[in-house]
Amino acid sequence: MSQASAFIPARQIALSEAEFRLLQQLFFDQVGIQLPPVKKPLLCGRLAKRLAALQMNSYKQYYNLLVTREGARELEIAIDLITTHETYFFREPQHFNYLEQKILPQVAQQADFRVWSAASSTGEEAYTLAMLLDMHRSPKPWSVVGTDVSLAVLESARKGLFVEGRGDKIPQHYRKRYCLKGQERYAGYFMVERELRERVEFRPGNLTKPSPELGQFDLVLLRNVLIYFDVPTKQVVLKHVLERIKPGGWLMVGHSESLQTAPSHLEQLAPSIYRRPLR
Repeated sequence: MSQASAFIPARQIALSEAEFRLLQQLFFDQVGIQLPPVKKPLLCGRLAKRLAALQMNSYKQYYNLLVTREGARELEIAIDLITTHETYFFREPQHFNYLEQKILPQVAQQADFRVWSAASSTGEEAYTLAMLLDMHRSPKPWSVVGTDVSLAVLESARKGLFVEGRGDKIPQHYRKRYCLKGQERYAGYFMVERELRERVEFRPGNLTKPSPELGQFDLVLLRNVLIYFDVPTKQVVLKHVLERIKPGGWLMVGHSESLQTAPSHLEQLAPSIYRRPLR
Protein backbone atom coordinates (compact mmCIF):
# COMPACT_ATOMS: atom_id res chain seq x y z
CA MET A 1 0.00 0.00 0.00
CA SER A 2 1.37 3.42 -0.92
CA GLN A 3 2.01 6.13 1.67
CA ALA A 4 -0.78 8.25 0.20
CA SER A 5 -3.35 5.47 0.34
CA ALA A 6 -2.30 4.58 3.89
CA PHE A 7 -2.84 8.14 5.12
CA ILE A 8 -5.59 8.45 7.71
CA PRO A 9 -7.65 11.69 7.61
CA ALA A 10 -6.70 13.87 10.57
CA ARG A 11 -10.22 13.85 12.00
CA GLN A 12 -9.90 10.08 12.58
CA ILE A 13 -6.53 10.20 14.31
CA ALA A 14 -6.76 9.48 18.02
CA LEU A 15 -4.54 11.31 20.48
CA SER A 16 -3.23 8.73 22.93
CA GLU A 17 -2.51 9.54 26.57
CA ALA A 18 1.22 9.08 25.96
CA GLU A 19 1.13 11.49 22.99
CA PHE A 20 -0.91 13.99 24.98
CA ARG A 21 1.66 13.93 27.80
CA LEU A 22 4.47 14.56 25.31
CA LEU A 23 2.69 17.57 23.83
CA GLN A 24 1.69 18.81 27.31
CA GLN A 25 5.33 18.84 28.38
CA LEU A 26 6.54 20.40 25.13
CA PHE A 27 4.15 23.36 25.29
CA PHE A 28 4.85 23.81 28.99
CA ASP A 29 8.60 23.85 28.37
CA GLN A 30 8.26 26.28 25.46
CA VAL A 31 5.78 28.84 26.77
CA GLY A 32 4.74 27.73 30.26
CA ILE A 33 1.16 26.95 29.22
CA GLN A 34 -0.74 24.41 31.31
CA LEU A 35 -2.84 21.90 29.37
CA PRO A 36 -4.84 19.84 31.89
CA PRO A 37 -6.53 16.61 30.76
CA VAL A 38 -9.78 18.49 30.11
CA LYS A 39 -7.95 20.33 27.31
CA LYS A 40 -7.15 17.14 25.42
CA PRO A 41 -10.10 17.45 22.96
CA LEU A 42 -9.19 21.11 22.35
CA LEU A 43 -5.57 20.21 21.63
CA CYS A 44 -6.62 17.43 19.28
CA GLY A 45 -9.12 19.64 17.48
CA ARG A 46 -6.73 22.54 16.96
CA LEU A 47 -3.80 20.45 15.75
CA ALA A 48 -5.75 18.02 13.55
CA LYS A 49 -5.57 20.32 10.50
CA ARG A 50 -1.80 20.50 10.82
CA LEU A 51 -1.52 16.72 10.74
CA ALA A 52 -3.72 16.70 7.65
CA ALA A 53 -1.68 19.44 5.95
CA LEU A 54 1.56 17.59 6.66
CA GLN A 55 0.06 14.20 5.76
CA MET A 56 0.95 12.68 9.12
CA ASN A 57 -0.67 9.61 10.62
CA SER A 58 -0.09 10.21 14.33
CA TYR A 59 0.48 12.92 16.92
CA LYS A 60 3.75 11.21 17.84
CA GLN A 61 4.96 11.82 14.30
CA TYR A 62 3.94 15.48 14.66
CA TYR A 63 5.68 15.75 18.03
CA ASN A 64 8.85 14.29 16.54
CA LEU A 65 8.83 17.12 13.99
CA LEU A 66 8.21 19.83 16.59
CA VAL A 67 11.29 18.91 18.62
CA THR A 68 13.69 19.15 15.67
CA ARG A 69 15.50 22.20 14.36
CA GLU A 70 13.69 21.75 11.05
CA GLY A 71 10.39 21.91 12.91
CA ALA A 72 10.98 25.34 14.47
CA ARG A 73 8.52 27.10 12.17
CA GLU A 74 5.90 24.38 12.70
CA LEU A 75 6.36 24.77 16.46
CA GLU A 76 5.49 28.46 16.11
CA ILE A 77 2.33 27.48 14.22
CA ALA A 78 1.39 24.92 16.86
CA ILE A 79 1.91 27.43 19.70
CA ASP A 80 -0.27 29.92 17.88
CA LEU A 81 -3.02 27.35 17.47
CA ILE A 82 -3.15 26.33 21.12
CA THR A 83 -2.91 29.79 22.68
CA THR A 84 -5.98 31.97 23.20
CA HIS A 85 -6.11 35.40 21.56
CA GLU A 86 -9.53 36.66 22.66
CA THR A 87 -9.34 40.41 23.13
CA TYR A 88 -10.94 43.67 22.05
CA PHE A 89 -10.39 47.43 22.29
CA PHE A 90 -10.87 49.08 25.70
CA ARG A 91 -11.30 45.73 27.42
CA GLU A 92 -11.67 46.16 31.21
CA PRO A 93 -12.03 49.95 30.85
CA GLN A 94 -11.40 50.67 34.55
CA HIS A 95 -7.69 50.27 33.86
CA PHE A 96 -7.72 52.86 31.10
CA ASN A 97 -9.79 55.22 33.25
CA TYR A 98 -7.21 54.84 36.02
CA LEU A 99 -4.39 55.54 33.58
CA GLU A 100 -6.12 58.67 32.31
CA GLN A 101 -7.32 60.04 35.64
CA LYS A 102 -4.67 58.92 38.13
CA ILE A 103 -1.40 58.03 36.43
CA LEU A 104 -1.00 60.50 33.59
CA PRO A 105 -1.55 63.57 35.79
CA GLN A 106 1.24 62.32 38.06
CA VAL A 107 3.71 62.00 35.17
CA ALA A 108 2.63 65.13 33.29
CA GLN A 109 6.09 66.67 33.64
CA GLN A 110 8.00 63.44 33.04
CA ALA A 111 10.28 63.50 30.00
CA ASP A 112 9.02 60.18 28.59
CA PHE A 113 6.39 57.55 29.38
CA ARG A 114 6.87 53.94 28.28
CA VAL A 115 4.15 51.28 28.38
CA TRP A 116 4.44 47.53 27.80
CA SER A 117 1.49 45.43 26.67
CA ALA A 118 3.02 42.17 27.86
CA ALA A 119 0.66 39.76 26.14
CA SER A 120 -0.50 41.91 23.27
CA SER A 121 -2.15 39.26 21.10
CA THR A 122 -3.52 40.89 17.92
CA GLY A 123 -2.82 44.40 19.20
CA GLU A 124 -6.12 45.72 20.54
CA GLU A 125 -4.71 46.47 23.99
CA ALA A 126 -1.56 48.14 22.63
CA TYR A 127 -3.54 50.33 20.23
CA THR A 128 -6.00 51.24 22.99
CA LEU A 129 -3.04 52.47 25.05
CA ALA A 130 -1.67 54.38 22.07
CA MET A 131 -5.00 56.12 21.47
CA LEU A 132 -5.24 57.17 25.09
CA LEU A 133 -1.62 58.35 25.31
CA ASP A 134 -1.79 60.28 22.07
CA MET A 135 -4.99 61.98 23.19
CA HIS A 136 -3.87 62.82 26.73
CA ARG A 137 -0.06 62.79 26.66
CA SER A 138 1.03 64.24 23.30
CA PRO A 139 3.03 66.24 22.38
CA LYS A 140 5.16 64.95 25.27
CA PRO A 141 7.01 61.74 24.32
CA TRP A 142 5.41 58.35 24.89
CA SER A 143 5.83 54.83 23.49
CA VAL A 144 4.01 51.51 23.54
CA VAL A 145 5.65 48.11 23.09
CA GLY A 146 3.53 45.00 22.56
CA THR A 147 4.96 41.50 22.88
CA ASP A 148 3.50 38.06 22.30
CA VAL A 149 4.82 34.54 21.96
CA SER A 150 2.90 34.06 18.70
CA LEU A 151 4.54 35.47 15.59
CA ALA A 152 1.28 35.08 13.67
CA VAL A 153 -0.69 37.39 15.96
CA LEU A 154 2.16 39.92 15.97
CA GLU A 155 2.05 40.04 12.18
CA SER A 156 -1.69 40.63 12.38
CA ALA A 157 -1.24 43.32 15.04
CA ARG A 158 1.20 45.31 12.91
CA LYS A 159 -1.41 45.58 10.15
CA GLY A 160 -3.87 47.26 12.50
CA LEU A 161 -6.86 45.86 10.59
CA PHE A 162 -9.82 44.62 12.66
CA VAL A 163 -13.37 43.40 12.18
CA GLU A 164 -15.95 45.97 13.29
CA GLY A 165 -17.00 43.97 16.34
CA ARG A 166 -13.56 44.30 17.93
CA GLY A 167 -14.06 48.05 18.10
CA ASP A 168 -17.53 48.16 19.65
CA LYS A 169 -16.16 49.48 22.96
CA ILE A 170 -14.05 52.27 21.45
CA PRO A 171 -15.45 55.64 22.63
CA GLN A 172 -16.79 57.63 19.72
CA HIS A 173 -14.25 60.46 19.97
CA TYR A 174 -11.36 57.96 19.84
CA ARG A 175 -12.96 56.07 16.98
CA LYS A 176 -13.48 59.24 14.95
CA ARG A 177 -9.89 60.36 15.54
CA TYR A 178 -7.93 57.13 15.13
CA CYS A 179 -9.97 54.62 13.09
CA LEU A 180 -10.61 54.42 9.35
CA LYS A 181 -13.78 52.67 8.20
CA GLY A 182 -13.21 49.95 5.60
CA GLN A 183 -14.70 50.33 2.14
CA GLU A 184 -15.52 47.85 -0.67
CA ARG A 185 -13.61 44.61 -0.02
CA TYR A 186 -12.76 45.88 3.48
CA ALA A 187 -16.39 46.57 4.36
CA GLY A 188 -17.05 45.31 7.88
CA TYR A 189 -13.50 46.17 8.97
CA PHE A 190 -11.73 49.22 10.31
CA MET A 191 -8.04 50.15 10.40
CA VAL A 192 -6.04 52.03 13.00
CA GLU A 193 -4.71 55.15 11.29
CA ARG A 194 -1.11 54.95 10.07
CA GLU A 195 0.51 57.56 12.32
CA LEU A 196 -0.69 55.74 15.41
CA ARG A 197 0.30 52.31 14.04
CA GLU A 198 3.81 53.58 13.44
CA ARG A 199 4.15 54.59 17.08
CA VAL A 200 3.44 51.10 18.43
CA GLU A 201 6.23 48.53 18.30
CA PHE A 202 5.35 44.82 18.27
CA ARG A 203 8.07 42.34 19.20
CA PRO A 204 8.27 38.59 19.92
CA GLY A 205 8.39 37.87 23.63
CA ASN A 206 8.15 34.83 25.90
CA LEU A 207 7.09 35.82 29.40
CA THR A 208 8.72 32.75 30.91
CA LYS A 209 12.12 34.10 29.81
CA PRO A 210 13.97 37.26 30.94
CA SER A 211 13.71 40.18 28.53
CA PRO A 212 16.37 42.79 29.40
CA GLU A 213 16.44 43.92 25.77
CA LEU A 214 13.06 45.60 26.29
CA GLY A 215 14.42 48.10 28.78
CA GLN A 216 12.38 49.64 31.60
CA PHE A 217 8.74 50.72 31.61
CA ASP A 218 6.59 53.14 33.56
CA LEU A 219 3.51 50.94 33.16
CA VAL A 220 3.06 47.25 32.34
CA LEU A 221 -0.24 45.59 31.46
CA LEU A 222 -0.11 41.85 32.17
CA ARG A 223 -3.78 41.12 31.80
CA ASN A 224 -5.65 37.83 31.41
CA VAL A 225 -2.52 35.76 30.95
CA LEU A 226 -1.49 34.59 34.45
CA ILE A 227 -4.56 32.34 34.57
CA TYR A 228 -2.90 30.07 32.00
CA PHE A 229 0.12 29.30 34.21
CA ASP A 230 0.60 27.10 37.26
CA VAL A 231 1.81 28.74 40.47
CA PRO A 232 5.56 28.21 39.95
CA THR A 233 5.41 29.47 36.36
CA LYS A 234 3.26 32.41 37.44
CA GLN A 235 5.97 33.39 39.91
CA VAL A 236 8.63 33.18 37.20
CA VAL A 237 6.55 35.35 34.85
CA LEU A 238 5.92 37.93 37.58
CA LYS A 239 9.62 38.05 38.40
CA HIS A 240 10.55 38.73 34.78
CA VAL A 241 7.82 41.35 34.40
CA LEU A 242 8.68 43.16 37.62
CA GLU A 243 12.29 43.40 36.48
CA ARG A 244 11.03 45.58 33.60
CA ILE A 245 9.13 48.07 35.80
CA LYS A 246 10.86 51.27 36.85
CA PRO A 247 10.83 52.27 40.51
CA GLY A 248 7.53 54.10 40.93
CA GLY A 249 6.05 52.30 37.93
CA TRP A 250 2.66 50.57 37.74
CA LEU A 251 1.46 47.02 37.01
CA MET A 252 -2.06 46.09 35.92
CA VAL A 253 -3.32 42.50 35.82
CA GLY A 254 -6.70 41.15 34.72
CA HIS A 255 -9.68 41.74 37.02
CA SER A 256 -10.13 37.98 37.40
CA GLU A 257 -6.50 37.37 38.36
CA SER A 258 -5.64 39.94 41.05
CA LEU A 259 -2.54 38.78 42.86
CA GLN A 260 -3.64 36.94 46.01
CA THR A 261 -0.37 37.76 47.72
CA ALA A 262 1.36 40.67 46.03
CA PRO A 263 5.17 40.58 46.10
CA SER A 264 6.49 42.51 49.09
CA HIS A 265 7.91 45.24 46.86
CA LEU A 266 4.52 45.97 45.25
CA GLU A 267 1.89 48.27 46.71
CA GLN A 268 -1.73 47.53 45.80
CA LEU A 269 -3.55 50.72 44.79
CA ALA A 270 -6.83 49.21 43.64
CA PRO A 271 -8.12 45.76 42.64
CA SER A 272 -5.73 44.47 39.95
CA ILE A 273 -3.58 47.66 40.03
CA TYR A 274 -0.18 47.73 41.74
CA ARG A 275 2.77 50.08 42.02
CA ARG A 276 6.45 49.48 42.56
CA PRO A 277 7.67 51.85 45.32
CA LEU A 278 10.24 54.50 44.43
CA ARG A 279 12.60 52.88 46.95
